[in-house]
Amino acid sequence: MVFQLIGGGIIENIASYLLPGLLLCIIIVALIKRINAYESFLQGAKEGLSLFTSFYLALLAMMLAIRLLRESGLLLLLSNFMSAYLPFIPSDIWPIVIFRPLSGSASLGILIDIFRTCGVDSMAGFMASIIQGSTDTTFYIITLYFSSVKITKIKSSLLIGLLADLAGISMAIYLSLRFFS
Repeated sequence: MVFQLIGGGIIENIASYLLPGLLLCIIIVALIKRINAYESFLQGAKEGLSLFTSFYLALLAMMLAIRLLRESGLLLLLSNFMSAYLPFIPSDIWPIVIFRPLSGSASLGILIDIFRTCGVDSMAGFMASIIQGSTDTTFYIITLYFSSVKITKIKSSLLIGLLADLAGISMAIYLSLRFFS
């Protein structure tokens, strides 16, 4: 009872004043430094909008390519092909292996689908979870971040990123088989 009155009430009150207090601090600092806060805000909004438009086209192209790969049936064909040569790896893992370097949201959707179909405590669930946590969205990073700063020579970065993804995926499979089978 005492904790609810003291701890819960104080934390809720502090949280409700946090954002207005932050805005007030920004305005006070702007006044002290004699900066036009409104003009700075508008300039930042313009820069943010132009950055969004440059990212949006690359993001749209990448999402279209992922959707085409999934809807064409090529992903299922590739999963079945890989499962034939590596039968100790669950076939449900191959879509996340393929999509993880491309898109974080697509691989997260595949992870949730693996949880629904195979179960959280299944071998596929363990492998997919480790893959999700030990790899990165290499193509997404190169497409968006490198293009935003006008970097065109991506060969070494792409190779290193894909090698890191391969190492993460390989270790995820090895550790899952070693500790969860």
